[in-house]
Amino acid sequence: MARRRTTDTDADGLPRYFVWVRGLEAPEPQKWEAMDFGVGDWKRSLVLAWRELPEDERRLSLSMLARRYPPPRVDVSS
Repeated sequence: MARRRTTDTDADGLPRYFVWVRGLEAPEPQKWEAMDFGVGDWKRSLVLAWRELPEDERRLSLSMLARRYPPPRVDVSS
């Protein structure tokens, strides 16, 4: 069983971050438990925007969060 870092998640175990990542055609919303970019930070270039969610917003669905916090404008030529 994998151990969780207590500094990255709260006791409720809900994702703490709302993240917009670069998708194949457009930005895509995700919820992350931690801002851990993995080995070599390969995910860092995929992250377009992120925000730490207050406790009362952590249970909201992705669609609700996406309406509340719209995606950033992305240059499609890259």
